[in-house]
Amino acid sequence: MTDLILANEPMIRMGFFIGVLLAMGLWEAAAPRRVREIPRLVRWTNNLAIVVIDTLLVRVAFPVVAVGLALIAQERGWGLFNVFEVPSCAAFVVSLLALDLAIYLQHVMFHAVPAFWRLHRLHHADLEFDVTTGLRFHPVEILLSMAIKLAVVLALGPPAVAVLVFEVLLNATAMFNHSNVRIPAGFDRMLRLIVVTPDMHRVHHSIHPSETNSNFGFNSPWWDRLLGTYRAQPRDGHDGMTIGIEQFRTHRELWLDRMLVQPLRGPASGYPINREGDDGL
Repeated sequence: MTDLILANEPMIRMGFFIGVLLAMGLWEAAAPRRVREIPRLVRWTNNLAIVVIDTLLVRVAFPVVAVGLALIAQERGWGLFNVFEVPSCAAFVVSLLALDLAIYLQHVMFHAVPAFWRLHRLHHADLEFDVTTGLRFHPVEILLSMAIKLAVVLALGPPAVAVLVFEVLLNATAMFNHSNVRIPAGFDRMLRLIVVTPDMHRVHHSIHPSETNSNFGFNSPWWDRLLGTYRAQPRDGHDGMTIGIEQFRTHRELWLDRMLVQPLRGPASGYPINREGDDGL
């Protein structure tokens, strides 16, 4: 069964991607959290276009991606779990947690280093917050993120099926927690104990630097709580908060050509952590 799952990795990932994207899009239409002010045609076409570019570049730049490298590491005995005998269930769970922690730390790094923030701010410069915001990343950031992920896989030697499950979960939860969907407050409080909810992650997309530099988790909420970067609610409330950053606030900046050259334009501003202008966590 495991071999069959791994052999069909691309189809599995594509199936989950399309399914979650459609499901969240329908949920947004049925029960939106915030009023939409920008036509979907403008944002969705450009945000989805950058996903296509990101995917093609990763396939061109890397002869093997995370799941494939995990299989190679297993065959050649590379990585921690391929050197030491660990029960398969424990290796699976620890691999999921370790990969999730790595993504959290990578996210913090992209907020802390001005050069990396120039790349990552494309994600934050979206003027609205919906399912496609969770897919809007600069191609160079995606390539760096894949390189970091491959390094973690090489060092850890996780089971290939754990890597596949993590990749699917990360993609699905990123679309879920960026969605403009209304969840009852009581249910949200319980849900965010085990997964990052849209209301939790929306705080991270606030225009205020202290809120932008909080709630870094994409998948699980535990790292933010354990490492002191958790913020429960935005100061201006979810309906009144301003989404985005202080730069790139015209609708023209939502077009693909402007998104691709955005890292080269303007200063890094006051958003990088511990830089002048950050109003602190």
